[in-house]
Amino acid sequence: MRQAGRHFLQIPGPSAVPDRILQAIGQQTIDHRGPDFAAVGKKALEGMKSIFKTDQNVFIFPSSGTGGWEAALVNTLSPGDKVLMFETGHFAALWSKTARKIGFEPELLEGDWRGGAEPDRIEARLRADTRHEIKAVCVVHNETSTGSVSPIAEVRKAIDAAGHPCLLMVDSISGLASIDFRFDDWGVDVCVSGSQKGLMLPPGLSFNAVSAKALEHAKTTTMPRSYWDWHDMVGPNATGYFPYTPGTNLLYGLNEAIDMLHEEGLDNVFARHARHGAATRAAVQAWGLETLCARQGQESGVLTAVMLPDGHSADAFRATTLKHYDISLGNGLSKVADKVFRIGHLGDFNDLMLMATLSGVEMGLAKTGIPHQSGGAQAAMEYLKTPH
Repeated sequence: MRQAGRHFLQIPGPSAVPDRILQAIGQQTIDHRGPDFAAVGKKALEGMKSIFKTDQNVFIFPSSGTGGWEAALVNTLSPGDKVLMFETGHFAALWSKTARKIGFEPELLEGDWRGGAEPDRIEARLRADTRHEIKAVCVVHNETSTGSVSPIAEVRKAIDAAGHPCLLMVDSISGLASIDFRFDDWGVDVCVSGSQKGLMLPPGLSFNAVSAKALEHAKTTTMPRSYWDWHDMVGPNATGYFPYTPGTNLLYGLNEAIDMLHEEGLDNVFARHARHGAATRAAVQAWGLETLCARQGQESGVLTAVMLPDGHSADAFRATTLKHYDISLGNGLSKVADKVFRIGHLGDFNDLMLMATLSGVEMGLAKTGIPHQSGGAQAAMEYLKTPH
C-alpha cells in the first residue's frame, strides 16, 4: 500500500540528494575527451581541493569509498608492508581486512568502539618500532558505525613526537564536508573520501587527497596497480581530464555540491552539523537511553548511534519505524549488530527535518514498547530554539 508523504532517509549515508544536484546530474552526457569537458574536470578537481583544505593533489575515482581505501594502500605500500590501524569501529576494522586481503600486514590496535583513536597509544607503538617497519598509520576520522570522531591533528603530533617517518592515512568518507577537516594544516598524507555523505551525491565517486610526500613515496613502492595508479592521473588531471572514462554526470553533481557548500560556507556547514548532533544527543538523554560514543568532545555531528536496553532488538525497532513512519534508520554493524540504531543527521538537512526525524524515533520507541521516557523530541526542540 502506498504511503503518503516523503520518505525520511536518515541513515548515515548515502544521504538524501538535493534537487539542485539531481538536476545537475540529469544533464546530457558529453564527450569526456572533448574540449567542453575540460572545464567540468578542472572545476571538480580544484573544487575538491577547497573541500579538503589542501593545495596538493586530489584524485577522483569512479568507485565507492572502498575503492578509495584500496587506492590509498596500493599506491603507498609494497607487498608485505606493515601498517598500524586503530579499531574505532566497524569501518576501521574493515579497512584493516582490506589491507590484509591485498597483501599487507595490518596491526590493529584494539578499541572499545566508544570513542576515537587514541594518539598516546599510537605514539607508544611507534616508539617501540625502532626499525621503522611500520610504513603507515591508518585512522578513521568519523567512524560511521559508532558516531565517534578521531583527533587527527593529535595523531599527527603523536607520529612526529615518536620521530617516526610513516605516512598518516585518514578515512574521512563520512566526515568530509560535514565536520571540520584540514588536510594541509593537520599534516595528513593521504585522505580517502566518498561522494555519498556530506557531499550529498549518490554513491559512485571516491577521492584521494595526496601530499607531495605520499606522491613521491608512490614512485618507489612495488604494489601492482593500474586502475588506482595516482601517477596515471597526474598528467591528464592537469588539463581537466582523466586517464579513463570518468563518472561524467556525477562530476556535474559534484560541481553543484561544491557550489552549494561554499554558498552556505564550510564553517556554517560544520556548525550546523555540530548543532544537530548536540540536539540529537539531548533527545537521547531525555529518552533515558545512551549513545554508543561515550567520550565527551568526540561525538559526531554526522550521526548518533543509540544503544537499546538489553533484551530489545534494534533491528525490530528499525523495522517498526520504517513500516509505520516511513523512516529509514541505520543498523548496528558487526560487534553492535541489533544492539544499536543510528540516526543520520548529515548532508542537506535542517532543523525541521531533524525534528521530524526525532519525532519518528520517539513514536517508534513507544510503538515497540522499548523502555524510555517521553520528551526527547521536545528536549531537542528546546536545544534548537536556543542560540548556540
